[in-house]
This record gives sequence, C-alpha cells and structure tokens, in this order.
Amino acid sequence: IRRHNMNKTIKVLFIGDIVGRPGRNAVKHFLGGLLCAENTETGDAQKPYDFIIANVENASHGFGLTEKNHNELAQLGIDCFTSGNHIWDKKDIYSYINNSDRLIRPWNYPKGTYGTGYRIFEVCATKIAVMNFLGRTFMNPVDSPWEIVQNEIEKIKEEAPIVIVDFHAEASAEKICFGKFCSGHKISAVIGTHTHVQTADEKILNDYTAYITDAGFCGAYDSVIGMGYEGSLKRLMTSIPERFDIAESSVVELNAVEMSFDAVSGQAQSIKRIQIKKDISEVTL
Repeated sequence: IRRHNMNKTIKVLFIGDIVGRPGRNAVKHFLGGLLCAENTETGDAQKPYDFIIANVENASHGFGLTEKNHNELAQLGIDCFTSGNHIWDKKDIYSYINNSDRLIRPWNYPKGTYGTGYRIFEVCATKIAVMNFLGRTFMNPVDSPWEIVQNEIEKIKEEAPIVIVDFHAEASAEKICFGKFCSGHKISAVIGTHTHVQTADEKILNDYTAYITDAGFCGAYDSVIGMGYEGSLKRLMTSIPERFDIAESSVVELNAVEMSFDAVSGQAQSIKRIQIKKDISEVTL
C-alpha cells in the first residue's frame, strides 16, 4: 500500500516480538544482511531504514529482557525497544530500565512505575515519538490508553511530527478500534503486538495512519508462537500449569513491517509486511 508525497520520506522498520535466542539470531541475521549491503556508486555501507523499532518483551528465553540481551540487541542497530506485559519477568529489569536510552514500557501502567511509556528520537532532521500501550480486553487491569492519547497527543505532536504506537493487546477488535481512534488523532502508525501471529490486514487508515493488527514474531519456525510444542500441548490438553520452554530450531522466522512517512506532516505513505523463513544452521552468529 503506497501513497506519494514530494517531501522527504522517513523509512521505518518495526520488528515483531522477539522470542528467545532463536528470535535474537533471526534478527541478528536479518539486520546483519541489511547492513552488509553496499552502495554500488560509493562503496559505502547502505542502511535501508532510517529508524528501527523492535518489541523485546520476550527476548530473554521467552519472558522478559535481561540487561545482557538489551545491550546485545542495541549493538545490532535497533534504535527503540518496545515491550508489553512480560517486560517485568526478568528481575534485573528494575536495575537498568531507568537508564536505558531506547527501552520503553507500556505507558498505561500506573504513575510511579519504573521506566517510561514513550520516547522522542531525532532522526534525519525530524523527530519520531514512539509510544507503547497495553490493551485491556483479556489482559490484567491497567489505566486507559484511550485517555492518555486524548490528553497527551497534541503536546507530543508539537515536538514530533511522526508518532508510532506499539499497541500490545490480545483482542483483534480492540486493536482495530484503537487504530481507528488513533487515526482520528493523526498518529502516524499503530502496530499491534502480543499474539505473535502476523495478520494480513496492513492498511493506511483515514489516509493517514499505517496500521496492522499484529506484526508477528521472530523465533523458531517449528514452534507454538516461539515455544516448544510438547510443553504447549501438555498445558493445553490438561489445563495444568506447565513450564514453557523456547523451541530450539536452526530454522527461524522473522516477521516485521516496513513503513514510510512524510517527515514534515507525519502522514504514512506506505506499509508493507515482511515474513522471512531461514535456515541459519550454517551461519556464524
């Protein structure tokens, strides 16, 4: 889906939920391949995206994010980390989340919660605001994301013309409704996360907001949303709590969306799904 504008275009990559080591390896392989591409005219390394965002709440063995993995992913060139309800699962998060210059947690946790719910980044002589929210349907109780958008968006847009939201939610209907709501507030993009299954409904809402219900995940291809089949099967068949372990596989899947925005107005120009399956057993990571 594409629309044209004569102003400068900002290209953004949003990487779906990274799940465990297979997910980190998939992202490392993908981004490494991008950065190795060379400009045939100058011979310089060519970066196809101006800004890269990734959801990292499952990056450390499927639950939470350790400081070690935070730093590892930062070195890959990811500019902003979004998260969700699992961001608190590794307890060392409390020791570094306030010091990270790129990690955000859902904004609609109560006031006083560690971390911040949005950040503003300077990119190619413009500014991009990234906001993170939790849904409330089939999720633990949190504050209203609707009210925060209503109360805060005008102030944020005065500073940053491009505003991108990671809406970490369970219910597709809630995501769709929130996307339409945000398009009415001239938010540049609403990207759904949490369910780990990429949806085929990418679109531009109201000729302004890039939208997809779920960006998908990065992790083991032969898995149950990144987790091992046997543990998932036992839990679902018996309804008895069972330990979930990451599915280990050399065949990985990477789901993402690439988008472009007008640098002046923040209006979305395009959104495109990315889905890659790759055997990386012979790749040095």
